[in-house]
Amino acid sequence: MKLNNEWKDYQIIATGDGEKLERWGDVILLRPDPQVIWHARQPLYTVVKPAARYIRSSSGGGHWEFDKKLPENWQIGWRNLNFSVRPMNFKHTGLFPEQAANWATMIDLIKNAGRPISVLNLFAYTGGATVACLSAGASVCHVDAAKNMVEMCKENVALSGLADKPVRYIVDDCRKFVKREINRGHRYDAIILDPPSFGRGAGGEEWKIERDIYDFLKLCAQVLSDNPLFVLLNSYTTGLQPAVLQNLLKLTVPRDGEVTAYEVCLPTDEDIVLPCGASGLFVGAK
Repeated sequence: MKLNNEWKDYQIIATGDGEKLERWGDVILLRPDPQVIWHARQPLYTVVKPAARYIRSSSGGGHWEFDKKLPENWQIGWRNLNFSVRPMNFKHTGLFPEQAANWATMIDLIKNAGRPISVLNLFAYTGGATVACLSAGASVCHVDAAKNMVEMCKENVALSGLADKPVRYIVDDCRKFVKREINRGHRYDAIILDPPSFGRGAGGEEWKIERDIYDFLKLCAQVLSDNPLFVLLNSYTTGLQPAVLQNLLKLTVPRDGEVTAYEVCLPTDEDIVLPCGASGLFVGAK
């Protein structure tokens, strides 16, 4: 299990009955969480009144209910980095705070590499990992099929004072982009993969993680440099345990190194941890 205790602008106040009560800066939100299968000690909205709550629909999806007007977006910080958050579709806020555990690891690996590091960030969303790697001195190629997510990454990079750092923003289907990079002979020292359980590319291409991730990892291995620093694979699909991610990396990354896997969790004020998915990490031999 891996977690990061450095957040000051994010906090899980209480959990129960399928929901979590969170503080994002000065804003309290109440959101569903499928891992919270225990009962709340008291109704969560009575612990601290949330400014907004995401309500799931019985037919799928859901909507936000606001108790008061919120700004269109606001910023929270981790270490010296800043990120824009906002209530979005499908209960999202534009940031996954549990990934700070992986950000810390990647920052250390890049800073200690003793050489320039190029990073390929795939399914890169709003760029938490991109910002972290840029801050450590790497160059980053940020790829996501959703143009609005790439625009949010640009915003986060600027908020962290990193707009002048070497970063490429690519709006594209990740599989198509990796195939073109192979043909172009481009190579990267590190690859981050944060795939959804299900999704569609910019041209409507379907993605299912259980069906597609193994072949995609084999494809990605072809854009790794001869001396790779790391490959990070994240999964939010509850059926994919850490050992599955470890096996996938061992079977697809043909380089000398060490592979580990772990649950990624967040601490709560209730003295328990909230599981938030799993990660597999390949670290190349020095």
